[in-house]
Amino acid sequence: MSKILEDARKYEEEMGSRIPADARPHFHLSSRVGWMNDPNGFSWYKGQYHLFYQYNPYDTVWGPMHWGHAVSDDLLHWQYLPAALAPDEEYDKDGCFSGSAMTMPDGRQMLIYTGVVRELDEQGVRRGLQRQCVAVGDGLNYEKIDANPILTVENLPEGANKYEFRDPKIWQETDGTYRMVTCCANHERDARIVMFSSLDGQKWSRGKVLIRNNGRFGSVWECPEFFRLDGKWVLLTSPMDMLPEGFEYHNGNGTLCLIGDYDSQTGTFTPQKNQTIDYGIDFYATQTILAPDGRRIMIAWMQNWDTTPGYRLEPTTWFGQMTLPRELSIRDGHLYENPVREIETLRTGKVAYEHVYVDGDTELEGISGRRTELLMDIVPADEAAGFRKFQVRFASKGRYYTTLSFHPEEGIVKIDRKFSGSRRAIIHQRRMQLRRKGNHLKIRLILDRFSAEAFFNDGEQVMTVNLYTEQDADGISFSSEGAVSMNITKYDLTL
Repeated sequence: MSKILEDARKYEEEMGSRIPADARPHFHLSSRVGWMNDPNGFSWYKGQYHLFYQYNPYDTVWGPMHWGHAVSDDLLHWQYLPAALAPDEEYDKDGCFSGSAMTMPDGRQMLIYTGVVRELDEQGVRRGLQRQCVAVGDGLNYEKIDANPILTVENLPEGANKYEFRDPKIWQETDGTYRMVTCCANHERDARIVMFSSLDGQKWSRGKVLIRNNGRFGSVWECPEFFRLDGKWVLLTSPMDMLPEGFEYHNGNGTLCLIGDYDSQTGTFTPQKNQTIDYGIDFYATQTILAPDGRRIMIAWMQNWDTTPGYRLEPTTWFGQMTLPRELSIRDGHLYENPVREIETLRTGKVAYEHVYVDGDTELEGISGRRTELLMDIVPADEAAGFRKFQVRFASKGRYYTTLSFHPEEGIVKIDRKFSGSRRAIIHQRRMQLRRKGNHLKIRLILDRFSAEAFFNDGEQVMTVNLYTEQDADGISFSSEGAVSMNITKYDLTL
């Protein structure tokens, strides 16, 4: 073990133990200490889920990238393990960037990641040369192989940019061969997703372009995922520098799901549908796993690069959390997401109301909390009269609250956290166009101490947002302009 990794492990053990459990999310994974961003190496190994993550243990801002490590039996109860990787070799001295993991035939676990070394480019600008590297281990300790880096710019198609070559996602085909997709771009930073093949996971073919952006969705596509689901092929990625398109895509760093067909003979992916993965404010950099029971489960970084500098102002020793893991499916050519079913094992304190008449402001006895699940079904009290707006207000106390509102005439849902206690003019609102227009809406809202995730119409669309409102702000209320009839069930969620 290098001294750099040894020092990181000692530091995280000491400093992480000082953070009280109630200062963290309750059932979302947060950084052990310091900074967290992209999920890495989401995998099933030795009977447990393993999740690694981009990690700067020494500060709550992005810095020298390590890999943090945690394991879980149920995707909700997480146990921290020592940091798995540190930037301690000549080929990765400026960062161990994102990557993935898989089990090797000999039973060891392989981590494949992007090693970064900063150099001056032809214009004298300091940039990160990116190459792919491997470490193998036993689920606790990992050793980087002598052959690193295993993939360099020499393996890329002609015209590729060596400074935009990262985030390898590896999997094994049924015939035993390996496949991998990576982020790539040309010299104008227009995205390519490149696929590689291998017989042993260490010696790889020259890459072949799976798909080109051609200027459609932002610039570089980070953290690609490519898998088969419900008879279709799915590419998930996080484009940088996007332009808005109606309410489907927003400015800046976003998310993209492409659904289509893959021709394995020609190595060509042909998308037939595109959509956003999450329509809220805080969601980026997905990773998925094919679970032992056959579910395709996705997790992501619950953050937005545009809000990281200024939203959380109080002194803290941790920053960054992951979304609730979500089960994926495709229905009618559209990606659906729902919380992993394990969340139902946390339910206690059920409170239910049927056919509640809401016209104006309403509070209901027993409906409150910040570690809470709400199931809401909203319809007009009078179908002919309809209603103009329905709103649920949560994480509420006095001047502090966050709202989720539904405008049926426009088919628009809006999340708004500008009254959540933030003292910076960052992104606080986002709107979403419902796929199913009409005046009937189903909402499943899951609150943890520092977040809200709202699933609409059985997972057809999702909005995710971070909240750092004080924990005693646990009020929940409802309002309507025009009468609605609401069925609502509330559960407390307790580990």
